[in-house]
Amino acid sequence: MVSVVLDNLAAGLLVDEILTSYPALTREAIQAAFAYAAELARERIVLMPA
Repeated sequence: MVSVVLDNLAAGLLVDEILTSYPALTREAIQAAFAYAAELARERIVLMPA
């Protein structure tokens, strides 16, 4: 569902419009999708032992 929320936002829909289209969602769920997407977008360096 994260990709659905992000696709809708990328298409220019407002949060209220997404909530109307997907009544099972809550504002908290949309906020969680934002947080998850932000976490995935962070660049990290993971050092691996040789």
